[in-house]
Amino acid sequence: MSKTTPDFFKGQLTPDVVELFTSSSVEAGRKPGNPLPLSLFIKAVEQAPVAISITDKKAKILYINEAFTEVTGYRAEEILGENESKLSDKCTPREVYYDLWHTITRKQVWHGQLINRRKQGERYLADLTIAPMLNESGKISHYIGMHRDVTQAYRAEQQLNNQKHLIESVINASPVAMAVLDSDHRIILDNQMYKMLVSELGHNEPARFFLDALRQDMSDLWPEGVSLPRAFSNREVRVEGAGRRGTRWFACSGNWFSEEDARADHFFLKQSRQYLLLSINDITLQRRQQEKLQLQALRDMMAEEEHIRSIRETLLGAMHQIRQPQNQINAAIQLMAQRNDTNNKPLKDLLSQVRQMGEETLNTLQRCVPEIPETAVVPVNINQLLHEVMLLYSTKFLANGVVVDWLPNPVLPSVLGSANKLRMLFKQLLDNAVNAMNRGGSRERLIKISTTVGRDWIYVAIADTGPGIPPHQRNKVFEPFFTTQAMGGLQAGMGLVMVKEIVNQHSGLIAIDPNYKNGCCFNLSFPVCPKNISTVTGHE
Repeated sequence: MSKTTPDFFKGQLTPDVVELFTSSSVEAGRKPGNPLPLSLFIKAVEQAPVAISITDKKAKILYINEAFTEVTGYRAEEILGENESKLSDKCTPREVYYDLWHTITRKQVWHGQLINRRKQGERYLADLTIAPMLNESGKISHYIGMHRDVTQAYRAEQQLNNQKHLIESVINASPVAMAVLDSDHRIILDNQMYKMLVSELGHNEPARFFLDALRQDMSDLWPEGVSLPRAFSNREVRVEGAGRRGTRWFACSGNWFSEEDARADHFFLKQSRQYLLLSINDITLQRRQQEKLQLQALRDMMAEEEHIRSIRETLLGAMHQIRQPQNQINAAIQLMAQRNDTNNKPLKDLLSQVRQMGEETLNTLQRCVPEIPETAVVPVNINQLLHEVMLLYSTKFLANGVVVDWLPNPVLPSVLGSANKLRMLFKQLLDNAVNAMNRGGSRERLIKISTTVGRDWIYVAIADTGPGIPPHQRNKVFEPFFTTQAMGGLQAGMGLVMVKEIVNQHSGLIAIDPNYKNGCCFNLSFPVCPKNISTVTGHE
């Protein structure tokens, strides 16, 4: 034993290891002019928190530190002189050892994992690094091995991976499309049902399409200054003409969650990141079944309401016809009163009696005019209403050889209004379009219906290939009982008066497009329903 070796190493270091510690290579590692005692290098190795062993070229153990004993259970007197293979377990594949020796014999550092056995026989996973130690001639003289017991870390990592795989399996097995998005709307995780939506809807990221539709009525989904926004559930999105499967309906639900940022720069300054779990449930089948059941009810309801409106129009028409001679009688009585003609007093009395009878008749007719029952004002989908009216009108379209060109807008927010009144409005405009084309003898029988959206308005255009309406009559068509029948257009009645009235009740606007040259085009606009009130409606 060298005289320079500290007392606490006596009995633990073999002479060749002592020579290794006192070799010129150790001396070369010291900074010139600031020599460090050899004992400091030895203490550094002995007190290192990682298990260290030094072997000869045949892997015979020549030195171990205290951490080695803590990890393996072997004390120095029990393991020195033994081969490192004493720690090995047969669970480690042979090719791992082959790679180990192939690497270190080529003077390279090997790092990997082995399954070792403690003195008590317990297996543990060792994270091992072995480096060759070269002498002054550059040949391998010893090997130094450093390893840690990473069993617990490996178990925790595997449990985390298992949980991740379990979560992914559950998500993939879900019949609902699901996607996790960060605050920048990047997709972090999705499932197989979500991937199917990519091909079915034709969007690279369907989640962004649905978020755009949801934002129309829900404003910003990530409001500033809010740690976790409120969750939402079953917000309906309608998709018009999505691929070959036609109109689709989806119920969207969202839940936010946060996790601590795992980046190194946030180790001391904790910061969380927000994520949205978006669920997209295809409810098309349920909605189509509901639509079939509702269609007949709508047909009966609209037929009854149309019957009521027909009675109203008949009575109002009769009142209109009576009002004209009544006005003439009133004018004659006023004229006779101004002339103070006493010779015509019998005639004046007779006219007064006729006027009185006329007024009583008008009052009687007014009392007989049926009232249109008021319906609830709720958020409604203009596309849905137009779709329903077109289904109800399909038989008449076929009977009259009319082709409908349906051009809905990609994303459409809701309108606050009465569904029944709006259906009657659209039905009346389609009636006018079909009648105009029939009376005008149009060869091309086409009705084009489109919806678009502005910042705060929804626009509807209903155009036909009929004879159109001359510019000087475009304002008069909204007057009661005005007719353009002489030119083969709209019939006399209260139809467009009712349309104008319903539009006004919904704070909307209606006008005839002066630039439309191939027939007649009615342009309607309705204000968008205030956010956070309506359900979402969208389409493609």
